[in-house]
Order: sequence, then structure tokens, then C-alpha cells
Amino acid sequence: MVSKKQSLRGQRKLEHIQRSVALKDGPIPSGLGDVHLIHQAAPELALEEIDLSVAFMGKKLQTPLIINAMTGGNPEVLTINRALARIARTQGMAMAVGSQMAALEDPTVVNTYQVVREENPNGVILANIGALTAPELAVQAVEMIYADGLQVHLNVPQELAMVEGDRNFRGLLANLQQIVESVSVPVIVKEVGFGLSTETIVRLYETGVRWVDLGGQGGTNFIAIESQRGRNLFSPSLEGWGIPTAISLLETLGTGLPLQIIATGGIRSALDIARVLALGAGLAGMAGPILRMLLQESPEATQQALEQIKCELRCIFLMCGARNVKELQQKPVVVLGRTREWLEQRGIDTSSYARRVNR
Repeated sequence: MVSKKQSLRGQRKLEHIQRSVALKDGPIPSGLGDVHLIHQAAPELALEEIDLSVAFMGKKLQTPLIINAMTGGNPEVLTINRALARIARTQGMAMAVGSQMAALEDPTVVNTYQVVREENPNGVILANIGALTAPELAVQAVEMIYADGLQVHLNVPQELAMVEGDRNFRGLLANLQQIVESVSVPVIVKEVGFGLSTETIVRLYETGVRWVDLGGQGGTNFIAIESQRGRNLFSPSLEGWGIPTAISLLETLGTGLPLQIIATGGIRSALDIARVLALGAGLAGMAGPILRMLLQESPEATQQALEQIKCELRCIFLMCGARNVKELQQKPVVVLGRTREWLEQRGIDTSSYARRVNR
């Protein structure tokens, strides 16, 4: 029998999907407009030489992009996850499911997550749980979809904004360390739209985390979504809370720690993807735009849009004089505006990439 709590969780997931499609990005930009790649007028390359493929979780992706965590846990979203998985398979991209707590509590909705693996049996699929989830449930989440990796999401502002949200985050880091030690796959700590700071990155590293998904400000805004649901305890002034994606990426790089970085939050174009890759991210992630395209138009239109992004990304690589991601990460980058001012105010150590930035 499904409890009232389980039923409410499933309904909330459906509402989040509906509000995500209706809302535009948050009021604060991602900061990626401050990041400038340098045009190379004589690249000595042919377009056919450009290779967008990357290794991720022991498998090869054709494109350095993750269709990031969105949904699951409600029977009405099964078709969405099926379509997303087919898109990921066709495009050679990784995919993450939404939080699996609904299925861990209610076995009747397990299929809304398992459909992703069924549709993409050989692809990179990431499981998803909250940071306070019991380690034994984290193991079950991975096994549920034969996941290649596990996203552990941080969403403190969203929880605080929700009437029904969590209020106690004590023991989060200790629990996270237990999750890292318990599961058999890499753990990726992911913010859901408010960014990761230098201080947080250092504390995560101390727990054994070696993968982070920045989930910076500039994309889907869950405080605004809770307002649309009519269950937000925050005033509109707090919709600007967080760290923009570009700044979060540079704060992370500034630690000099040997981390694998996924940059998400306001990634809206091939140029945005190229910007985060050039700075040092290994992959970019996108969720909101793909979901909107899928629901407002069609799976076919979504496929076409992603093909266009891949085509433009190859062109950007060529115009930068880079054959692949590794070469792009060695090309000069200029950082200006609010992002640069933030780094200066924070005293961020940029030694790991200063040889390229503003060279």
C-alpha cells in the first residue's frame, strides 16, 4: 500500500516537471558570458578531424554532454524517461535519472527509472539519491538501474524553501563518506542549481569524493519552482541565491584538487559547452532545455536540436584550433566582468589555469 508521504513525493515530482517546463531560467545568469574563447583564424584543421568523444565511467561517449537528472517516480513520467533514454542512446550521451527515493519507498514506480536502462542497455546511466540517504539505499539505487555511477544531490535551499522540506542537515558529510565507501561505482556529488564553493569542494574531497557536478546558478531555479507550486517559504528576493556556474567552476579549479568536474547550470548552447570544457570541465550537463523541447515539441525536434549543438560544437573546436577536448583545454581563455571581479574578491588561486586565462 502506498503511503500518503509516498503519494505526495510522486505528485511533487510531477509538479516539478510541469513548473520546470513553464519557467524560464533563474534571475541571475550563469556567468558563462564572461568567458571568452579566442578565435584562431588559421587553425590548419579540417572539420572531419574534430573528435568530440570522451571517456566517462569506463565507456565512450560520442559527445561530452550529460542529459542531467530530471525525473522518475510517477507513472505519468515513464514516457518522458523512455524518450530521454532513447535520445541519449542515439546521440551517444550520458544520462542521469531523477531522485530515486520515490522508487526506494514505493516499488510500484521502479519501472519509471528502470525504463532508462532498458532503452539504453550499453550507455552511461547515473543513479540519483540525496546526500542524507542511507548507504544501503544508495546501493539499491545503483542496482535498480545497473548504474555506471551515482549522483548524490545537494539541495539545501530547495529543501528549506519547501513547506514539506528537510530542516536538519547534520551528519551530511559523514553520511556521504559512508555512501562513497558502500557503493561499487563512482560517486558524483551534484548541486541542483545553487553552485559549489571552494570551501564545499574541499570538504567534499575530504570525504573521498572525486567527482563533482557543479549545478551552478543560471539554469533551472528550484526556489522559483517552489514559488510556482505555491509552497515556498522564501520571498522572491532569495531567487537570486547561489553561485553562478562559471564562478563555481573557477572556484573548483582554483582548489587545485585532482577532481573530475561536470559543469551544469545554465548550459544553453554549443558555445556554453565549449566554454566550460575550455576552462577545464570534463563534461557539460543540460536538463531544462532538453525537457522543454521534448514536451513542447517532440522527440524528433529534440534530436535535431542536439544534432545542431554537436555540429556547432565541432565548428567551435575548429575555430579554436582544437581537434578534441584535451586540445581545447590547452587553448587560451579570457575571463572578464563580474566573474573576474568575484575571483579577485575571493582571492581564488588560479595557478592551475592562469597560464591559459588571459594569456
